[in-house]
Amino acid sequence: MSIQEKDTSNSLYRQWQILSRLTAGTWTGTRTLQEILEREGVAISLRTIQRDLNQLAQRFPIENNGETPQGWRWQANAPIQSLPQMTSSQAVTFMMVEEHLRHLLPQSLIEEMNPWFDLARHSLSTQNNVRQWINRVRIVPASQPLIPPIVNKVAQQVIYEGLLQDKQLECIYQARTNQGENKTYILNPLALVQKGAIIYLICTRHDKSDVRTFALHRFKSATVLDHRALHPANFNIDEYIESGALGFRVNYDQPTKNIQLKLKMTENTAQTFYESKLSLDQEIEPIDENIVEVSATVPFTSQLVWWLRSFGKKILHIEPYIVAQQVYEVEEKKPAQ
Repeated sequence: MSIQEKDTSNSLYRQWQILSRLTAGTWTGTRTLQEILEREGVAISLRTIQRDLNQLAQRFPIENNGETPQGWRWQANAPIQSLPQMTSSQAVTFMMVEEHLRHLLPQSLIEEMNPWFDLARHSLSTQNNVRQWINRVRIVPASQPLIPPIVNKVAQQVIYEGLLQDKQLECIYQARTNQGENKTYILNPLALVQKGAIIYLICTRHDKSDVRTFALHRFKSATVLDHRALHPANFNIDEYIESGALGFRVNYDQPTKNIQLKLKMTENTAQTFYESKLSLDQEIEPIDENIVEVSATVPFTSQLVWWLRSFGKKILHIEPYIVAQQVYEVEEKKPAQ
């Protein structure tokens, strides 16, 4: 490819990115377009964006508001053929993302995605059978439904931006203990995880290396700092979740340990374990008439304890003893005198 062909290709890509970010409703400023393109890896000046928009306006029904800096949008009477197109499967996907994942996206990305959400709604408005898919699919919790706690929206979006930019955060956080005392932390954001009705920030403190979880609704304020976030060596969010750390730890001062869990129960109670296993190494063995033993290697977490308590007297015996002790709240055995 010649230099001229490469330059033309880059210009077409850049101009397509600009067109695809404009909406038929609200004005999109040139600086906003610059930030969006930079996130896409396209380094561009405001002058170049303005020149591109002026060229595009000669071929496409887009308009500016005449202000400084200028805002741009598709004209109200722009034919749908002029707007970015979307297949029915893409439209359904965008609608599912907006409904179920919007609360996990930083505001800057939501604003960038809004034109696509609008386009998805428009695309589905003329496709009755595909639109019905949205009305026929629901996600329900596997446990007792809980009302989500109230989250400080300003602090939430600042935290999301810090994670997006990979920058440190200075936060005021309300402790769960010590009568809800407010503490100031400098945090290195690593990941976000939603567990049930609660969203958690996975991070490290600037003065400690161990990975911690902070409930998003306990943040009172947050500020993005100029310093890059520091990452623990070889941290992997999937491995962190797999370790049972979000279980949560029975002893928060110690890492989560795997145990060989053994549960005795009736054959009828064990039916669910034939279809939904506790672990890949799970085994179910008959030990008596209508009695089986389910064994599996699992993280020893408070979540495991609460889950086992939900069975009540249906579980006839639990090993190891340290787990049974937690489930039945048995006092620790004291050595004989």
